[in-house]
Amino acid sequence: MELDNLLARITIDPEICNGKPTLRRKRITAQTILEFLSAGESREEILRQYPSLETEDIDACLAFAAWLMGRSYVVKMTA
Repeated sequence: MELDNLLARITIDPEICNGKPTLRRKRITAQTILEFLSAGESREEILRQYPSLETEDIDACLAFAAWLMGRSYVVKMTA
């Protein structure tokens, strides 16, 4: 699936999950899916736990994370 189509699955709405990136305006955050993946959960298990999701939603979370890592960041040290 094309990158733009994947990223279109990620929605940001201040009224949903406090503005965190979610999947297709559902109350499932991209962060939640990424945390499951980083903990070693399989795609099949994630889809079983969230039956309203599609395989492309998981792909979208990964593409979104990669897209974010391609941006510039400034880290400021605080006390």
